[in-house]
Amino acid sequence: MSTTPGTSGAGREGSLEAPKRHALEWRSEAFYDEAALQKELERVFEICHGCRRCFSLCNAFPTLFDAIDATPDGELEAVERKVFWQVVDHCYLCDMCFMTKCPYVPPHPWAVDFPHLMLRAKAVRTRKEGVSLRNRALASTEAVGRIAGIPVIVQIVNAVNRTAAGRALLSKTLGVDPTAPVPPYHSRTARKRLARLGTVGSVTAAEARATPETTGKVALFTTCYGNRNEPELNEDLAAVFGHNGIVVSLLGAEHCCGMPRLELGDLEAVARLKEQNIPPLLAAIDAGFDIVAPIPSCVLMFKQELPLMFPEDAQVQRIAKRIFDPFEYLMLRHRAGALRTDFKQPLGKVSYHVACHLRVQNIGLKTRDVLQLVPGTTVEPIERCSGHDGTYGVKKEFRAASVKIGRPVMSRVEASGAAHYASDCPMAGHQIESGLASGAAPEHPLRLLRLAYGL
Repeated sequence: MSTTPGTSGAGREGSLEAPKRHALEWRSEAFYDEAALQKELERVFEICHGCRRCFSLCNAFPTLFDAIDATPDGELEAVERKVFWQVVDHCYLCDMCFMTKCPYVPPHPWAVDFPHLMLRAKAVRTRKEGVSLRNRALASTEAVGRIAGIPVIVQIVNAVNRTAAGRALLSKTLGVDPTAPVPPYHSRTARKRLARLGTVGSVTAAEARATPETTGKVALFTTCYGNRNEPELNEDLAAVFGHNGIVVSLLGAEHCCGMPRLELGDLEAVARLKEQNIPPLLAAIDAGFDIVAPIPSCVLMFKQELPLMFPEDAQVQRIAKRIFDPFEYLMLRHRAGALRTDFKQPLGKVSYHVACHLRVQNIGLKTRDVLQLVPGTTVEPIERCSGHDGTYGVKKEFRAASVKIGRPVMSRVEASGAAHYASDCPMAGHQIESGLASGAAPEHPLRLLRLAYGL
């Protein structure tokens, strides 16, 4: 069968069916076969070349298409293979091509899964070359946050990061672009601030109101970023959930979800972090708690990425069924008549960026739906990538591309005339902020909801 789109009637068979994600066969030696990888890259790139529907999603596809168009005959076979790795480097695994654009994803017989192919290529390179010191430092969110958050040191780190000299040092040592947003660190973490809530096992919640889909008790996975960089994010969540009679407790322990390591193709490190996180997560579920995390990427890691890496692991699958995005959880409560609507303050017009890692969870626009319950509030969603994308948007070699990707979002926020702008991903929010002429700061949807409740 031809692999060029449109050349075979069989090529369209199954394209109207829902996308089906296959498990990642990352523990098979065949997964790391470089010759087989090269052959699959050529096959998929040829299909992408003939289709080109994803040209506007990220810089991976323009990099590929421009290289093909620059050849004498406009064919993939004349493209230097080093360009293939440039395409890989521009993919930050947002999954949007798979979820929203590609007509050839499984169950289509061509079975194109571009993000998983890019992940495979990253994993092959990581196994062969290891993880560079730079990438290890940028992906070690938990360890870096723990060191940078030490009292006294935290003031020095934050002060240095706000200076031109400090940013120049970051650029020289870790290749962090001087114009990229760098978050502050806090010694008083979210887990310290919310210690009064207690940990799972020390909280009695016999009177928590359950609904058919929620227990009314949540164990909070604060996340590396939410714990050490924006702890107020978790404080807002606890306030909103508490106002709605939802018992909020802390997990007994938590570690990085593994998403930064996944983006590097460091799958062994992802597996180690999974083993560390499973016991406290299962302990919470066994105690009758649901799991909630305020960062979409972390929820996605447990809801999709780990289940695809470990499809036979019943514990992973169990956790995937009981972890929720905060607004997904609130909307489930609302549908059961268990969400308070005693709002005190209208929000007016909200320009709302829908994070990519939230969109691919296939839960719908629950943040918009909850915020629009507030009288005097209209929410305008922006379903485009902000260009932040993990460490991609802070690396100096990708910074210009990341801003270009995010420019349509920034422009829509600027033109909206909204009273507030927000993103479920706080890092995406600050990426948008970095491109606004006004420099206006984002407000997370949880903060907006807390404001509406008057808490």
